[in-house]
Amino acid sequence: MASVPMTPAAGRATALDALHEDIARQNMFHFWATSAGPGHDEVKRLMGAAPRAVPFLWSYAEVIEPLLVKAAKLVTTVESERRSLILVNPGLAPRRATVTTLYTAYRLNDPNEVMPPHRHSPSAIRFGLTGKQNFTGVEGEDMTFGPGDLVLTPHDTWHNHGNVGDEPAVNLSVLDLPLVETLNAVYFEHDYKEDGLKKNQQTARVPADYSERIYGHGGYMPRFVSHHRGTGAASPMYCYRWEPLRELLEHHKDWDGDPYEALMVEYVDPVNGGPLFKTMTFFAQMLRPGERTRPLKQTASLLATPFEGGGLGHSVVGGKRFDWKSFDTLALPAGEWCEHVNESKTQPVILFVASDEPALRAFGLHKKWGRGADGDVVRLT
Repeated sequence: MASVPMTPAAGRATALDALHEDIARQNMFHFWATSAGPGHDEVKRLMGAAPRAVPFLWSYAEVIEPLLVKAAKLVTTVESERRSLILVNPGLAPRRATVTTLYTAYRLNDPNEVMPPHRHSPSAIRFGLTGKQNFTGVEGEDMTFGPGDLVLTPHDTWHNHGNVGDEPAVNLSVLDLPLVETLNAVYFEHDYKEDGLKKNQQTARVPADYSERIYGHGGYMPRFVSHHRGTGAASPMYCYRWEPLRELLEHHKDWDGDPYEALMVEYVDPVNGGPLFKTMTFFAQMLRPGERTRPLKQTASLLATPFEGGGLGHSVVGGKRFDWKSFDTLALPAGEWCEHVNESKTQPVILFVASDEPALRAFGLHKKWGRGADGDVVRLT
């Protein structure tokens, strides 16, 4: 192609505006700068085109729980297999996402209601908040769980949820559905069958305490069972109990910890030591009495739920203070400076934290920055 002569200066601005309008009408974006003015910074305009999650706090006691109770009176399990509230980030609405790649939902099950099995491409966890008889069956392992217990429902595994106790039970769910949706890979299936016959409940194939019995002893790996469960793309340990995790944190409460993350313990795959899923990971983060973490910024997006010591502290995210209470959820979007504070002089605070860090690591995009005691920014990873 021969070189194209430049348009004379006179009338160039008008011609450029017309060109830009024509490009937009053809569903394209012009990626060039025509002046030094702030309105012509195409890099910022390119990066700012997509909706961005904002720091936000959802109150469990004041908002979520009352709405769940109302829903339980109006929505029966005959009409729907779910009674959940998805937290929608104001910066991403109407998209169903709590941060860009993850969503949190709160689910209430009335006594003795169990939904039929289904499976889907997003991976998920259930974290017990109230009630001691939450129920999740996964690939033939029937698990009941209570406050602080974490249960996996990995990608493409048949599972069902419910409550086998005599009191209502609430659990918190975290899914990577927004990420899977972005990749155009979402599917749900509800036609569970055994021997060609449709069934409303899976037949138990392993003991109810299989996860604890096989994987509940750190440093020891039974070789008399297969560790390939489901698709093999997630941890084969489907149930992580709160008591041993709480005990671990208690045993290390006098350690120095990390200045940016305090005492943080990651839930891991017992076979390879990696995260529970390829897309997301989970932590318990203890803030000792009076502890304040230094400001931390990272490319990962996080969700934090105060599980123990709610009402004793606050977080500062993106320069804004959020005072949280038990079972609230705080959105910590990627790129925002964050610090956590335990205001109590006598009691610890424990946050349950979800992160899309594994997805970022898979693409070589996970980075962290911190502010030192002198205020200077340092590269952490």
